Amino acid sequence: MPPLELWGGAECTVNRVEDRFRDQTTETGHHDRLDDLDRVAELGVRALRFPLLWERIAPDVPERCDWAWSDARLARLRDLEIRPIAGLVHHGSGPRRTHLLDPDFGAKLGDFAARAVERYPWIADWTPVNEPLTTARFSALYGHWYPHARDEASFWRALVHQVEGVACAMAAIRRVRPGARLIQTDDLGRTYGTPGTREQVAHDNHRRWMGWDLLCGRVVPGHPLWDRLAGCGLGAKLEALADAACPPDVIGINHYLTSDRFLDERVTAYPEPMRGGNGKVAYVDTEAVRVLDPAPKGLANALAEAWRRYRIPIAITEVHNGCTREEQMRWMRDAWDDAQAARAAGVEVRAVTAWSLFGASGWNTLLTAPGIYEPGVFDVRGDAPRPTAMVPLLQALARGAEPTHPALAGEGWWQRDLRVPFHRHPHPEPDVEGRRRQGRPRPLLITGATGTLGRALARTCTIRGLAHVLTDRAMLDLADSASIAAALDDYRPWAVINAAGWVRVDDAEDAEAACFAANCIGATKLAIAASERGIPTVDFSSDLVFDGLRDRPYAEADPCTPLNAYGRSKAAMEAAIGALPGRHLIVRTAAFFSPWDPHNFAVQAVEALAAGRDFPAASDQIVSPAYVPDLCNAVLDELIDGTTGTLHLANRGAINWAEFAVAVAEACGLPPDGVYPLPGAELGWRASRPPHVPLASRRMPELASALQAFAAAPEVQARVARAARTEALQSA
Repeated sequence: MPPLELWGGAECTVNRVEDRFRDQTTETGHHDRLDDLDRVAELGVRALRFPLLWERIAPDVPERCDWAWSDARLARLRDLEIRPIAGLVHHGSGPRRTHLLDPDFGAKLGDFAARAVERYPWIADWTPVNEPLTTARFSALYGHWYPHARDEASFWRALVHQVEGVACAMAAIRRVRPGARLIQTDDLGRTYGTPGTREQVAHDNHRRWMGWDLLCGRVVPGHPLWDRLAGCGLGAKLEALADAACPPDVIGINHYLTSDRFLDERVTAYPEPMRGGNGKVAYVDTEAVRVLDPAPKGLANALAEAWRRYRIPIAITEVHNGCTREEQMRWMRDAWDDAQAARAAGVEVRAVTAWSLFGASGWNTLLTAPGIYEPGVFDVRGDAPRPTAMVPLLQALARGAEPTHPALAGEGWWQRDLRVPFHRHPHPEPDVEGRRRQGRPRPLLITGATGTLGRALARTCTIRGLAHVLTDRAMLDLADSASIAAALDDYRPWAVINAAGWVRVDDAEDAEAACFAANCIGATKLAIAASERGIPTVDFSSDLVFDGLRDRPYAEADPCTPLNAYGRSKAAMEAAIGALPGRHLIVRTAAFFSPWDPHNFAVQAVEALAAGRDFPAASDQIVSPAYVPDLCNAVLDELIDGTTGTLHLANRGAINWAEFAVAVAEACGLPPDGVYPLPGAELGWRASRPPHVPLASRRMPELASALQAFAAAPEVQARVARAARTEALQSA
């Protein structure tokens, strides 16, 4: 068996919702960056799933094809010696002149394929339709995508028409390139369920194979789903597909953490929005990984089952986890390990594909609304794609080495207890030994055990399965070089986050020396000791290093011009640590708000307004608030990626404090009338505040989504309810 290859793919979906087409290649900026292909080559990728998409190349009439974009990129791929795997339709329904319920969809796609292979006769590998079964479900059974049908007959027609399109396309391609290979992808998951859902579970587990079964000519009388499709008037098409079978040369398995499903008829045990059914039985359809104990061996099962069923070589054609950085890395590592284990058991697994190389946009809404951007192997939220920690991991896998990043230690969330939010069900398969890596992992060391940020970072590390030590002054005293050295030598951390320091901005006016000692001298001592041991560090600065006189958001390169003692201490820290050798990251942030403790503006606004009290807030000071859970996740991601220098991290948006209080109230469903705007000078602050200090920051979510997360937090909802009860009692 040839060595396991690393393949790649940029998320490239072009699909239609009503009359609007959405293009992931454009949304992630990949369309405009030819040098992205050089970035891909540096990963060690041997083949690239390449979007030669019908909707992009011939959107208007069949004869009018624009090959300019693909000409330039395919030429570059040849120079880089990367094999393209050409995709013609990716979660789409074709240009406006056709759709998935068009009986001639297959013939029309075949016509486009003929034009594509005439242009590029040297391409050997093709995926005419990506994930036909999944696309049929989302487009014709659930109605999310065009043509927005919601019935079983439409679903089967959409699937059969796509399979016809694959067969017609490969026939056209092979007339020009007889040895062309079909690499047929689909999302492959298994459905589990409670006894009351047995019939639906059996149906789903037959249905999951149907794209490949149709291509292999297996859907004939006697097939478990023949009668169902024939009853939809598809008998003649099934016979034609069986008579001219077009089996894949490689089965491409796309498997996500959401692919395996669990059906539970005990719907009252789950939140109302999760409840549904099939018209005969009411049930909840949830992720199997969220309820089965132990967690299912999802991808390993898929590889073994596909091999037993078809005995056709397999590639894992999408590996992506839209999660925190170490979880992205752990998922990729586990997929690679599963592929190697399957190969050792005799399964012909040819490749593992790093998917969403440049991220994806809007998949949290299934592309039906704008949604969020998920970073991929590269993060495009900046002037140029930024390599993440996925890059060295993939490079190691491609050359046959073991990835060694300390953040990889431990299990992914899909293997830990926190994965089960509702009810745990016994796994129907035998328990298996976990993947837990042996040995004691090196921890992340966090200072500031008594502070908001230190505790929040430790809490986030626990959620993310990152080994850490949270130190107080007795464990590590920033004023004592010997204490710093002892802590670093005893704990041997792989990185240090300094979340300790002076935070009382107004008190610093009367105690500037003490503030300077905590925020600059102590932080610098820690950074020096860490540098001597080759340990990277993170320190926190503030928007208060600026004077607020600019009429635009402040960028990282803007000079520090502080107005108060606290700002001067942070500016001095930035200068001192910035001049040190080693790997140091300074994070400028602002205006913390968090559901996890009462010592922040947003919680104080909630409690006052819920209790019916007025809440004064400055109307002449504009900031960029930072939601602490978002900030902690962003800091940890940047640290894992190895980011150094100065970085702004705040939620995207600029707002004055009074507007912020109103936004908090509206997000929490509280009347905003109690917000009392006034000039900051009337609030009695001793330290001068800058009037306009929004931070230019692209790596955290929009402020609106952060406010929604804050309002939905159980701690905030409990505070609202408690304050409302108190007000009611006082009124009575």
